[in-house]
Amino acid sequence: MKKTKIIYIAIAATIIVGSCKQEPIKLTPPEVVTPPVVTPTKGSADFTKFVAIGNSLTAGYQAGALFTEGQKNSLGAILAQQFATVGGGAFNQPDINSVNGFNTTTTNPPAGSATILGRIVLFDPDGSGPRTAGPAALGTPARTVTCPSTVSTPAVPGSGNAPAAFSGNKAALNNFGVPGIQLIQAIIPQTGGPSTGNPAFNPFYQRFASNPGTSTILGDAVAANGSFFMFFLGNNDILGYATTGGSGAIPLTTLGGAPGPGTGFQATYQSAIGTLLAANPNSKGVVGNIPNVTNIPFFLTVRFNAVTLTADQATALNGGFAGYNAILDAIKGNPSLLALSGSSAANLDARKVTYTTGAGNRILIAEKTTEFPDLGATFDALRTAGQITQAQRDGLEPYRRVRQATSTDLITLSAGAVLGSCFNNIPTAIIGTSVPLADQFVLIPSEIQAILTRTAEFNAVIKAAADNSNNRLALADVNAVFAKLITDRLQIIDGVAVSPSFAPPTGVFSEDGVHPNNRGSAYLANVFIDAINAKFGASIPRANLSKFSGTLLPINP
Repeated sequence: MKKTKIIYIAIAATIIVGSCKQEPIKLTPPEVVTPPVVTPTKGSADFTKFVAIGNSLTAGYQAGALFTEGQKNSLGAILAQQFATVGGGAFNQPDINSVNGFNTTTTNPPAGSATILGRIVLFDPDGSGPRTAGPAALGTPARTVTCPSTVSTPAVPGSGNAPAAFSGNKAALNNFGVPGIQLIQAIIPQTGGPSTGNPAFNPFYQRFASNPGTSTILGDAVAANGSFFMFFLGNNDILGYATTGGSGAIPLTTLGGAPGPGTGFQATYQSAIGTLLAANPNSKGVVGNIPNVTNIPFFLTVRFNAVTLTADQATALNGGFAGYNAILDAIKGNPSLLALSGSSAANLDARKVTYTTGAGNRILIAEKTTEFPDLGATFDALRTAGQITQAQRDGLEPYRRVRQATSTDLITLSAGAVLGSCFNNIPTAIIGTSVPLADQFVLIPSEIQAILTRTAEFNAVIKAAADNSNNRLALADVNAVFAKLITDRLQIIDGVAVSPSFAPPTGVFSEDGVHPNNRGSAYLANVFIDAINAKFGASIPRANLSKFSGTLLPINP
C-alpha cells in the first residue's frame, strides 16, 4: 500500500486522553472444529514457478518499513511456502538485509545521517504513567513539548538503515512486489528512475530493476516466465487519497481513459493482465480485489469523540465559543443573513460548539462540503452592519467552516500526533478543541462515499478480468473476507484469536495501522489459497495462523 509521510509522536497534551486506544474486544471463543486431513493436490494449475506482482502487501512491507522479518513473511513468500506442498519451486525475493528497515511513513533524514529511523513499534513513553502506548519509529529522538504544558518524551530505542541496491541475482527473482506503487507504475519505466524530477520514481523498484529507468516491473515479472502468477495491485490508487484525508494531495485514479498516471484504471489493468496471459499461454494465476480501506485501523483507532477535558478546560472552551454560538443564532434569526449564509437553521445548529467535563467530547474539524457553506461573507455582513467589531470578525476567521465531528466521520491515526497540541505555540489554541483539526486528518462522509464508489468500480474491473480469462484466473475476494472480519470483530482460527486491529495479542495489522503483520499476511494468503483451490480444483493447505507472530507488545525506554 501507499507510503504516507507521517510523524508518529506520543500524545503529549493532557487535553486528549486515550485517543489512540482501540475498542476492547470480548474474547468469546466459538466451538473449535478440527478440519479433516486432506492430501495436497495442485488441481489443474502448475505451481512449478510462482511469480508475484503487487505492492507493499506482496513485498512484505509492514510497520512503516520494509525489513527482513516482514519480507520473510510476505504474502508472496507465504503463498510460495504453501505451493511447495504441490510441487512449487524456490521463491526468491530481493532481500532487503535490514533488521529494522528504512521508515517511509516518517520524515527520515537522508542516508549518512546520525540516525536513520526504522520500523514502527508500539512505544510506551512512561511505563505505567498517564500516557498510553502509541506507534513510534525506532530511533525517534527525545523531545520536549512546552505547550500547552511541558511534557518530555524519551528517545525510542534502535534505528534503521537506508536501503541498498539488491546484490543478488536479479534474473532469479520471483517476488516483484514493490511498496508504494500505483497500478500504472507497474508498466512504465520511470518507476525505476531517474530519481530526480520524476514523480513515478520508486527506490524499492530501482534497487532490483533489471535495467533501472528502462525496464518495468511487469516486464521483469514476465521475463521470469512463471507457470503461475499472482497480480495484486490497485489498493494504492485509492489508499493515498484516503490516508491524506481526501485532501486532494493524491487524487483518486479515474476509472476510464487510456493508460496513464492518475487515469485509466480499467485500460491499465486490462493491459497488464493481457500481457501476463499472453506471455505464457499455459500459465494460470490469481488476482486479488481491493478491500474497503476505510475499515483499516488507520481510520478506526482515533475516535471522533476522543477528547477528554477537565472541568476548567470545558468551562474555558464553552466561554470562548459562547460568542460564536450566539452569532450563529443571530444569523438564524435574520432572514437576509440566513439567505446570505446559504445555510439552513438546522445546519447552523449543527455548527455550534459545546464541551462537557470528562471523556467523549467530539473533535473540532474543518468542513469543506456544500452542506456547510463558507460563512465568511455572512460574518463580513455582520461587521458592515456594526453588529460585531473588526476584532470580533478577525476572531471568527478560523471558524468560517467548522463543526464538531460525528460518528460518520473518520479520524486518521496520524491525527494522534497533533491532537491536543498548540497551534503556532499559542497555549489557548489547542488543535481539536479551540482550533479545528486540519482537513488531511479527517475523512468526511462525502469523501468516504467517493472511496467506496471507486473501490466498487475498480473491483468490477478486476472481477471482469478474471471472468474473461478463459478460466485461467482465480479471483481472491479480499474485500469480502476482510469485511466479514470487521463485522465479526473476532475470529478463532487455528486456535488463535484474530481481530481487525493492531493491538496485541489479537490484531492482524501492523503498527502502522495499514499493513498486515506476519499473522495478517498469513490470513491474507489464505484468502488467495481458498480462491485458487475453488477455481482450479486444488487442495493446497492453508497457512496455519498459529505459526505466525502478531504485533509485538509495547516497549518502553
